Amino acid sequence: MAESSRDVSDTASVRSDSSAAPSPRTARRLHMSMFGNVVDPNGGKSLDFGSERSSRRGSGSSAGSNPPSNPGSAPHTPPRTRRLGPSSMFGQLVDPDEGKSLQFGSERSYGSRRGSCSSNGTQENGNTSPKDKKEENDEDPKEMEGGEGAEEEKKEERMEPASKPRVKMEEVTMEQTNKVLIKGGTVVNDDRSFSADVYVQDGIIAQIGHDLSVPDDTIAVSAEGKLVIPGGIDTHTHLQFRKNGITSVDDFSQGTKAAAAGGTTMIIDCVLDNSDCSLVESYDKWRAMADDSVVGDYALNVAITKWDNKVKIDMEKLVHQRGVNAFLVFMSYKDKWQLSDSELYQAFCHMRDLGALALVHAENGDVIKQGEDEMIKQGVVGPEGHELSRPEEVEAEAVQRAITIADQANCPLYVVRVMSKGSADVIAECRKKGYVVFGEPIAASLGTDGTQYWNTKWREAAAHVTSPPLRPDPTTPGYLMDLLANGDLQVTGSAHCSWTTAQRAAGQTDFTLIPHGVNGIEERMSIVWENGVATGKMDENTFVAVTSTNAAKIFNLYPRKGKIAVDSDADIVIWDPEAIRTISASSHNQASDVNIFEGMEVHGVPVVTLSKGRVIFKDDQIVANSEGHGVFVDRKAHCDHIYGRLDARAKYLLPRAVIRMEHDGPVAQTAPSVAAGYQPRAPRPIRNLHESQFTLSGDTKQGDDDEIGTPISRRNRKPATRVNAPPGGRSSLNIFE
Repeated sequence: MAESSRDVSDTASVRSDSSAAPSPRTARRLHMSMFGNVVDPNGGKSLDFGSERSSRRGSGSSAGSNPPSNPGSAPHTPPRTRRLGPSSMFGQLVDPDEGKSLQFGSERSYGSRRGSCSSNGTQENGNTSPKDKKEENDEDPKEMEGGEGAEEEKKEERMEPASKPRVKMEEVTMEQTNKVLIKGGTVVNDDRSFSADVYVQDGIIAQIGHDLSVPDDTIAVSAEGKLVIPGGIDTHTHLQFRKNGITSVDDFSQGTKAAAAGGTTMIIDCVLDNSDCSLVESYDKWRAMADDSVVGDYALNVAITKWDNKVKIDMEKLVHQRGVNAFLVFMSYKDKWQLSDSELYQAFCHMRDLGALALVHAENGDVIKQGEDEMIKQGVVGPEGHELSRPEEVEAEAVQRAITIADQANCPLYVVRVMSKGSADVIAECRKKGYVVFGEPIAASLGTDGTQYWNTKWREAAAHVTSPPLRPDPTTPGYLMDLLANGDLQVTGSAHCSWTTAQRAAGQTDFTLIPHGVNGIEERMSIVWENGVATGKMDENTFVAVTSTNAAKIFNLYPRKGKIAVDSDADIVIWDPEAIRTISASSHNQASDVNIFEGMEVHGVPVVTLSKGRVIFKDDQIVANSEGHGVFVDRKAHCDHIYGRLDARAKYLLPRAVIRMEHDGPVAQTAPSVAAGYQPRAPRPIRNLHESQFTLSGDTKQGDDDEIGTPISRRNRKPATRVNAPPGGRSSLNIFE
């Protein structure tokens, strides 16, 4: 029978009704799972397999980190680190008979990335070394309870630091469970924050509150002092994207692992195929690449790069049969993906009829093409030519034009990659006037600027090439963050499309050949927290809104995604607002050899990331064998959050006849407007002045018998009559009667 859970120390605990002693195999499994403190039901003494790890590199923890061996003493509470706090957040499993705890977890600094050793010989990444695992499996239960021989043997062992892999994996795969209790945290939604425990079962949030009744085999995860927030939703990615014969280095497996490490549990990728495949065929190709690779859930938007009847039919299939409810169109990339204004209007009308959302990449492609040619002609072939050929005004003009066309079609519009003050201002002003339009700044435009295009190191300059470009005005990121915090911009994406320096070098002598795209899938949420919450521009609730909830509402995923609520998906992040880390290409979970946020120190990092109730990231590690855990999420058309407004507005703006009282007085009789037998008057011939026969000499060419060919002096006209009338006289000249 399930009993209510209660706190035993500063970490979470779950009551167990089992009084039988665990088998050696069970004890080993519990030890290797790394889930918090587990109590030996025989003696009630706590077994310490972890210790406090110092945030300083290479320093060991004190011997005093072990819990007391006295059965009557209180369970040990490991002290917090000076700055970061624990990131090994997995709580205690408590014996109901004795109530003592066995500690498997440990406290570690988020910033410690290299393998310094703790006092018991465990590595800095939280994993037990193979040698220790073997010895622990062979240990006698009595020695595990705190025997002096075992303790001295542990103190003598030391492990050499291990190099950090590009994506850190657990050496032992965590045993997964479908029952998780997140205890002691502050739940943060877009509308409010409150203290509560969250119980997850079978990938769904089942209970929220205090003193929850949970099953015996529930795993407890402590969120003490942390925030429990909905998993982030990245609205714009280009993973495994192929262009000009090369493919971006982050595929769906690598990209979603990086997303999980940054607190993002769902991405929306874009189907943008450069081949001659139909839209449906391209969609199926993307599904084949992603389905068995993604760590978290995903959805797909589809790009429209041409316009004809076949495209219209494919769009209908994608909406009605494939779970797509948004399409991306381009106003740039002339002679490749760009649609004309008339094609945009037709596409918007069709999307409106389908109940889909129109996404637009807004730049004036015609002007950009001329600008690129001019830069090359003048010898500006480096990355700076990219920004110079795409000035801010070109972006703002296209945004205004797109909003106008969409409004005429009564279609909702979503502007991707808002990169400049001008384009953001256009969106803000149009929203004030009632236009249904949304703006998406990306991690790059919120976290850095375009001054790097003039960096003397080509590698650094080329890494920032994206379209629209980052703006050289250093105040742009702060300005966009202000609008995001105030609601004038609504969501944040990453537009993640990462390339290596070698791939970008294809455009070393011609900036138009540098593949466009920057990183941001892992850094997005920390950058918004650092530049938004840490600076006081937004609160924690707005942070949740712009990184998760608003996206869920706009793309018709809410409340399944974007909210901590009963019956919502258990996409949950335990967020440490005080933790600090430094972004670097040497430690990020991406395949690229460069990071545009290199050296940036950010507050706010994820400690644990759960996707549908399963832990996919913890202790700065991606949990092994997580590939394929995510699924494709169907999105229905006619989202109420968007089309509810449009339908109401269209109904309100319909022409209405005025209801009046009938006139009950006399009515005059009017004559028919056209009499019987009436013949309309023939129009007078139009005189062609170019064929005039008038000459200055007074002569005339041979003409007809009328006066047209006769000089004025010889025409039969009544002479002018002068009438004198003082004072000064008055003349009356009558030439034509």
